[in-house]
Amino acid sequence: MSVYPLAASGAGTSAALAWVYTSKGRELFAAVGIPNATATEIKSAVNTQSLGDMFFGSRLNGLCVQVEDGHNLTNAEIVDEMGGVVMTLQGSKRSTTAGQSNVFNLEVQGLSIPIGKGWKLNFTTTDV
Repeated sequence: MSVYPLAASGAGTSAALAWVYTSKGRELFAAVGIPNATATEIKSAVNTQSLGDMFFGSRLNGLCVQVEDGHNLTNAEIVDEMGGVVMTLQGSKRSTTAGQSNVFNLEVQGLSIPIGKGWKLNFTTTDV
């Protein structure tokens, strides 16, 4: 079991954690103060490196995201070094209904996306 607490964000912002799975291993990414409806880069919780700096030359195999309670992950984007969007994944608000995910806002496995130097992982969230 892994526990990584984050402080609650203020009004108009969100906090997020993501397990990023690559061919080189698994790494925790985190961000606090993600402004509403604004694509914001999320970096390694251990050394604050970007996705491309940390995993250049490997493959993105999966992503598991949890946003602050009551907040919504609009989307997660993989962005290349030129600012072009490589992939967009649609997130959600965690449910409180039985039979639906109340743990993750987004969970994706089975990817095989080569990661380039300077690539970023961006999240867009809302606090409603």
